[in-house]
Amino acid sequence: MNTVTILPVPSKDGQPAYFAELGGKQSYGRTAGAVLDALTQQISEPSASTVVVIRHHLPDSHFTQAQMDQLAELMTRWREARDRGVELSADEQSRLEGLINAELLASANRTNEILNQLAQ
Repeated sequence: MNTVTILPVPSKDGQPAYFAELGGKQSYGRTAGAVLDALTQQISEPSASTVVVIRHHLPDSHFTQAQMDQLAELMTRWREARDRGVELSADEQSRLEGLINAELLASANRTNEILNQLAQ
């Protein structure tokens, strides 16, 4: 079974855009449908079954709005520090790494929920 992941991503012009990935193949476009179409054209042998997951970056029980806000703030600070050629404080770096790990764990938990739903 193929699993396609489609994510909303920022674009240079501020308009909605999407990124899709499947087994090393990638596409980018203005709508989820457009990226899915572009991606399926890259697949030489389509699978009989494909799961499409479209994830909007919204808070949920796995990664809250407060965590999203903290991560965004720390990422802004990290980029500013990088651009100045300095590092975040040890405390900020530790908090940033903790939030990144929490977001990865949240993603894994969401994936497990999807797999459990498909198995029913």
